[in-house]
Amino acid sequence: MRSGHLCDYLENSAAQFPDRLAAMDPDGASLTYRELDQRSSRIAGYLAASGVRPGDRVGLVLPKSIHSLTALFGALKARAAYVPADWSGPSERIRTILSDCGVRALFLDPRRPDLADIAETTIQVDSDFQAVLEHAPLAPSPRDPNDLAYILYTSGSTGIPKGVMLTHGNATSFVNWCSEVFCPTPEDRFSSHAPFHFDLSILDIYVPLKHGASIHLIPDELGRNPKELADFIARHELTVWYSTPAILGLLADFGNLERLDCSRLRLVLFAGEVFPPQQLRRIVAHWPQPAYFNLYGPTETNVCTFAKIPTPVPEDRVEPYPIGWPCSHCSALVLDSDLRPVESGGEGLLFISGEPVFSGYWGREEESASRFVTREGIRWYNTGDVVIERPETGFTYVGRRDRMVKRRGYRIELGEVESCLWRHPAVSEAAAIAVADPQAGTRIVGYLAARNGARPSIVEMKTFCNRHLPSYMNPDVFRFVDALPRTSTNKVDYQALIRSFQPVGHA
Repeated sequence: MRSGHLCDYLENSAAQFPDRLAAMDPDGASLTYRELDQRSSRIAGYLAASGVRPGDRVGLVLPKSIHSLTALFGALKARAAYVPADWSGPSERIRTILSDCGVRALFLDPRRPDLADIAETTIQVDSDFQAVLEHAPLAPSPRDPNDLAYILYTSGSTGIPKGVMLTHGNATSFVNWCSEVFCPTPEDRFSSHAPFHFDLSILDIYVPLKHGASIHLIPDELGRNPKELADFIARHELTVWYSTPAILGLLADFGNLERLDCSRLRLVLFAGEVFPPQQLRRIVAHWPQPAYFNLYGPTETNVCTFAKIPTPVPEDRVEPYPIGWPCSHCSALVLDSDLRPVESGGEGLLFISGEPVFSGYWGREEESASRFVTREGIRWYNTGDVVIERPETGFTYVGRRDRMVKRRGYRIELGEVESCLWRHPAVSEAAAIAVADPQAGTRIVGYLAARNGARPSIVEMKTFCNRHLPSYMNPDVFRFVDALPRTSTNKVDYQALIRSFQPVGHA
């Protein structure tokens, strides 16, 4: 069944499977489809009675739970857009996000009283929540797939948050594509690892609810603990897993997976960053039975290309797998810097068009317009990602245009430097940044986390890089860390690395 509105998924499944498990917290608290549907309708009624109108924004500053899921659907049923923020994040950043889009109402964790003055209406969860559920009126309302569904704030390369606006039509086109490719059933048990302010959560929430399957909510603390997380996957007999590669790498290295039965897994999906082949190889060795998919796409499009990964991963593979072919609900085009089509095998910028492409950045009309080009009447979004298209494998991700630097006259993609560093058998994580240097112009810094604490020497790393990279691409400095800093969405925090770097001479 196709849908133009995200709430239809919940309501259709509530009618068909009223007593099936819809969502469960790690502590065992759960909601059936009937309960989630009825409670979210009460929340919608409360919001409407509080002055929230279609098109308004409702903030969510909550840890992930059945309560925050209920609040999310309550906002959608009120025809408002939900705006999730990292509830444990810095107060200044949360205020910037919620003030930028002018939230009318706010669902707030009681541990964040510093944020209670942001909106006209603030609902404390859990203190006020039960009363709202018990006494609020129901508020059915007409719906439009062009309604704004949610705004996800992303920092990009500048560190300044900007709100990506997605409509119900944008989101449902993606959910319907997932249904066609992954064939969910009511018996599936989906992980919900991504925080609600990360675009991976769209699959986690709406695909299972469309099909009467169950969502198993994983809060932040559990999500970063590989041993407890591995136990959770086995204990709840999850069938569909979706996360960044970094989390799967942690599970492979520190989850003690050999002692657990995770044989119910049928799908392992990953997105958000490049998956180094040696890390992918390890997780596939532990979990050989599922089908693996590489899902690619910026927040502005959600997933727009995909590739099924052949398993097992060969021992001699050192290059990351391609990001594959365009999904059926969108189209892709590779253009050069002059916006001319690039022939197969050449590098160019990836542009995406179609149903999933966002409507723009909140309050940034000029920046929104600058990210699009129109060709033959079709609006194409510039992802900013450089790819190579090959007929046999689809698109191969090369890197970000905003992570390319010039050094000694050469153009260098920092992702290529990282790819080299990943290959060293003693390296578990790697990142590369470029910093200005008054003498050298640009210096490349390699940040490394060593596997099992066994750090290779600087001489060994330089020798290794010399074997795999041209000299002008070799890092000038190597810094060892226990683990790379990560954003709340488990991506490498490059801004934190740049801020923390203090030049101390050549290593």
